[in-house]
Amino acid sequence: MDLDAIRQWALAFIEAHKAWAPLIAGVLAFCESVAFLSFLVPATVILLALGPMIAAADVSFWPVVLCAAIGAALGDWISYEFGHYFKDDAKRMWPMRRYPAAVARAEAFCGRWGAGAVALGRFFGPIRAVIPLVAGVFGVRRLPFQVANIASALVWAFILIAPGAGLMTWWQG
Repeated sequence: MDLDAIRQWALAFIEAHKAWAPLIAGVLAFCESVAFLSFLVPATVILLALGPMIAAADVSFWPVVLCAAIGAALGDWISYEFGHYFKDDAKRMWPMRRYPAAVARAEAFCGRWGAGAVALGRFFGPIRAVIPLVAGVFGVRRLPFQVANIASALVWAFILIAPGAGLMTWWQG
């Protein structure tokens, strides 16, 4: 099966199940944002490909973006609460213990920017899912964390999905 066949299958699936596109985007964004799941699910690539697919299948754009943002924000929130609950023990669990350099970069980033690290970190793939966990470990207050989390999730989802959806619309028009 080549890439074009996979693309055709995915497009046919989305066309046949348009109502599922927002939920799929939300689940993918959630998986991308949870500290442990993000290592297992290549969701960013799939979300980037979702933009042109929803445009080609004539799926409403905003529900997909909104669900992706909600999924991303929920994933970061769970990672934050995990870090807040387990503190430094979270860094000794799999897979964090396997990536000490990424954890160290996330700690330095979070130490420098505080809650702003959550907003900035969402746009840097290797540390995206680790930052909320580290913010919880460092004890970043919940309200500033959630403000940065939700605002950055909305922007991130739009940036991931809009270019593909807009490009496809432009191409078809």
